[in-house]
Amino acid sequence: MTAFGIARDRGADVAEMADRVMAAASAWSARRRPHAERLIRRLVADTQSGYDRDCAGWAVLSILTERVATAFEHGWQPIDLHRFVTRSTKEPAAALLGDAMAYHLRTFARATVDPDWWTQMEAIDATSWWPDHESYPAARGARDAWPETVRAAVELVATIWGVPRIEQIGPLPGHALPSSRGSSSQVDARVLERVRALLAKAESTTFEAEAETFTAGAQSLMARHSIDAALLAATAPTSEGPGLRRVGVDNPYEAPKVSLLSGIASANSARAVWTKDLGYVTLIGHRDDLDAVETLFTSLLVQATAAMAQHGQRTDERGRSRTAAFRRSFLVAFAHRIGERLREVVDAEVATVAGERAGTTGADLVPLLEERREAVDHAVDEHFPHLRAARATTVSDGEGWFSGQAAADRASLTGGGAVEGRP
Repeated sequence: MTAFGIARDRGADVAEMADRVMAAASAWSARRRPHAERLIRRLVADTQSGYDRDCAGWAVLSILTERVATAFEHGWQPIDLHRFVTRSTKEPAAALLGDAMAYHLRTFARATVDPDWWTQMEAIDATSWWPDHESYPAARGARDAWPETVRAAVELVATIWGVPRIEQIGPLPGHALPSSRGSSSQVDARVLERVRALLAKAESTTFEAEAETFTAGAQSLMARHSIDAALLAATAPTSEGPGLRRVGVDNPYEAPKVSLLSGIASANSARAVWTKDLGYVTLIGHRDDLDAVETLFTSLLVQATAAMAQHGQRTDERGRSRTAAFRRSFLVAFAHRIGERLREVVDAEVATVAGERAGTTGADLVPLLEERREAVDHAVDEHFPHLRAARATTVSDGEGWFSGQAAADRASLTGGGAVEGRP
C-alpha cells in the first residue's frame, strides 16, 4: 500500500496504518463487529499525536482512492458509488468517499473526463475542498471528530471493497475525447428547456385541468423531439446508437416507482432494467429519448407523491393502519394509467407527423421508429443477456388503486438481480 508519494518520509508508518485499517474493515465486513470496534478503538487511541493521525489519514485516503479507481474500472460512476454508500452507511462515510473520488479524478486532465462525471461530482458536492495535498488529513480531522472519522473510514472501506462489476457507461477517466463530449443531437436543444418549463408549471399549479394540459404538452413535445431525431438520423446517419443511463430508485415503494419509470421508458422507445440489490434502474435508449424519460419521471414522481400525500393516513374497519398498502396500490395504479396515457399521446403525435411529412421525407416514419426500437432491443440483449421479467407488483387495496388511477388521469404529462421493469 502506498500513499501516492505524498509522504515518502513516513511511508512505512502509513503502510502500517493501512494494514490496521484493513484489518478493522475485514472484521467489519465479516460481521465481527465487536472485534472491529476493538480494532477501531485501538487505532483511535494510537493516533492522538498529529504525526500518527496524519499517517492514518493518508492511509485511509490511499486505500479509498485505490478502491474508487477499481470501482470505476468495474463500471461504477461517481453518482452510483455515492448512492450505494448512502444506502448502507452514514455521514461522514459519504463525505470520505467524495474526498477519495475527487482526489482520484484530479490526477486526470479535466478534458479527458466525461463532462457527465463532473456534473455528478457537483451534484453530490464531492470536490477537492482542502487547500493542498499535504493538508488533507489535518483538514479532514478538523472537520469531523476523529473517532467518528476512523469508524466511518473502516465502514466505508468494508462497503466498497467488493463492489461487483456493472455495465460500463461511457469512457473511463482519462479516455474521454473532445469529440465525444456533449449531446450528439442536432435537434433544437431548446425543446427540453420548454419541456422542463411545462413540467414545472404542472407541478406547481393547484388546478388539475391545467396540470393535465401542461403534462400532455410536454409529452407531445418530447415525442416530436424524438421523431425529429429519428428522421434526422435517417437522412444524416451517425455512429451513435442506443446508450445506457442509470437512475437511482429507492424505497419506500421501489417496485411501483420502477413500474412508473418502465412505463415512461416504453412510451418513449426506451427500455428499463432494474438492478434491485444495488438500487438503480438502467435505461437503454437513444440520447434524446433518455433525456425525455428522466425528465418526465422526475416530474411525475413528484406529482404522484403529492397526490398520494393528500389522502393522509388510512385505516381499516378495525382501526389498523393500511397506509402502506394504500400507497403501494396507489402508485401501482398511477404507473399503469400513466403508461397508457403516454402511449396515447405518442401514438397521436406519430400519426400527426406522419400526415404532415407524407411524401416529403423519403422515409416511412413508422418503420423508421420501429428500427430504432429494434436497435434498443438489441442493446438490451447485448448488455443484459440473462435478463428475466420482473414479477408484477400485487395490489391489495382497492381504494388505493382507484385513487391512483384518478390521480394519473389528472397528472400533467408535460411535464435482486437485474430484472426488466414492467409498465
